[in-house]
Amino acid sequence: MQIGVESSRAVENKRVFVVDSDEITRAVLQFMLHDENETHEIASVAAAYQKAASWRPDVILLGMPIVREHGISVVNEICKRIPGVKIAIVADSSADATAQSCLRQGAHSLLAKPLTIEAVRRKVDILLGRRTALSIPVQVA
Repeated sequence: MQIGVESSRAVENKRVFVVDSDEITRAVLQFMLHDENETHEIASVAAAYQKAASWRPDVILLGMPIVREHGISVVNEICKRIPGVKIAIVADSSADATAQSCLRQGAHSLLAKPLTIEAVRRKVDILLGRRTALSIPVQVA
């Protein structure tokens, strides 16, 4: 089932790796993105490097459990081992100190929970260099 998918995006060959040891977060993000991107769930950094050798990703959504396991230097390491990849940190909060440190270490963006289809797709589209529609929130009185 495709939810709000622009047909031109569905045929592009943009690859996203969701690298997180949390199986539920991986599955949710994969579900949110699979209609518009070639999206792969990966449980470890080592598995991501192995897969990237033949299937280079355009974007990596990196879960905080991986960052906590390997330290924030994992961001810099990923950038060196997969040149040109864009990294978004998936964190419980945008105020998370470790997530903020990842941004200073070279991560390109931050996805804060709770995750919504619109927010996740918009963030990935921006990282992929796609144009995103301007949306202005309207409050109903």
